[in-house]
Amino acid sequence: MIENDLTEEKKEIRKRILEKRNLLNKEERLRAGILLTERILGHQWFYCSEILLAFASYGSEIETEEVIREALRQGKSVFLPKVITDTFLKEPYMEFFRINNIEEMEPGYRKIPEPSLKNEKYVYDEKDAAKTLMLMPGVAFDRYRNRIGYGKGFYDRFLEDKEKLQLRTIGIGFQCQLEEKIPVDERDIRPSQVICV
Repeated sequence: MIENDLTEEKKEIRKRILEKRNLLNKEERLRAGILLTERILGHQWFYCSEILLAFASYGSEIETEEVIREALRQGKSVFLPKVITDTFLKEPYMEFFRINNIEEMEPGYRKIPEPSLKNEKYVYDEKDAAKTLMLMPGVAFDRYRNRIGYGKGFYDRFLEDKEKLQLRTIGIGFQCQLEEKIPVDERDIRPSQVICV
C-alpha cells in the first residue's frame, strides 16, 4: 500500500472510531472502566511489575485513574508521559516522568494532564524490562494486536529502541475500538497484548 493511501486510510479509521468512542454514554464508560481496572489489577504483569508506565485518560479515553492510584498505593514507581517540544527538533517527542500522586498532574500538550519536567525521568534499562508494564492508549486495535494511535507516532518512536519493553506492553480501550483488521507500516509497533472491554 502506498504511504499516502495508508495515511488516508488510517485517518478515516481514526475519525470513525473516535466518533463511536465519543458516543459512549456515562454508564458504558463507567462499566468499561471498572472492567478494565479489574483486568489490569488481576494481570500477572501488573502483579509482578515494580514500574508502571501508564497514561492519564483524556477526553473520551478509557479511564486509567484507578489503576494508577492502586499502583501508587502498592508502592510501584509510576511514570506518565510528557510531550516535549524542542526548538532544535522538528517534531515533539515523548518522555515519561514519575508521579507520586495523581493530583500533581498539570495540563500539558493539547491540555492533556502531564507530570512535571522537574520530576524523575524514566530511564530505560533492559534489566528492568521484566518488572515493567506499559499501558498504551490508542484509537483503534485489531485482533492481530495492530494499533492506530493519534497520528503523531509518539509511542512508536519511544519504543523503537526498547525491544524488551515492547514485550511488556498492553494496548487498552473500549470494545468499540476493536476493528477486524487495520493497516500498518513497518514503523508501527504492536502492543504485546490488547485489552478492549
